[in-house]
Amino acid sequence: MPEPALFIPKDSYEAIQNHIDNTIKNGSNIRDILGNHSNRGPWDTTWEVQAAVEALHVFGSRWTIEILSTLYIAGPRRFNQMKGMLTGISSRTLSDKLRFLVDEGLVVREVEDGPPIRVSYILSEHGRTCGRLLSPLVAHLKIRNNSVLSNN
Repeated sequence: MPEPALFIPKDSYEAIQNHIDNTIKNGSNIRDILGNHSNRGPWDTTWEVQAAVEALHVFGSRWTIEILSTLYIAGPRRFNQMKGMLTGISSRTLSDKLRFLVDEGLVVREVEDGPPIRVSYILSEHGRTCGRLLSPLVAHLKIRNNSVLSNN
């Protein structure tokens, strides 16, 4: 847990909680729709689990969450800026992971002609959408882990 905890006004805390609750309701509705089609169509539970694992595979790789979070929260970054923000990552690993995220369509590698040539990494629209979809989950976990607290 990051120290110290972030204390926010009660109304902001409640607004976050309301958005999380709405996300949970929407998630339940989406799950019900998929479940209804899974039971009638050519899919089954095994297919759905495999499809979910395949869809989430990018998030299970070491360092991808850290890189995507950095770009989502801090915005576009150059390689060395990002390396400085990610404690413990080697240049080789960062390079490999950025290439992977570009190949997956979550990150765009933007090259500015120089001299010197400047390369920045930016979340793609797909990457920003994933960030927006994951934000309620992250907020829920921050609250649950007492990283974010209400001022009362």
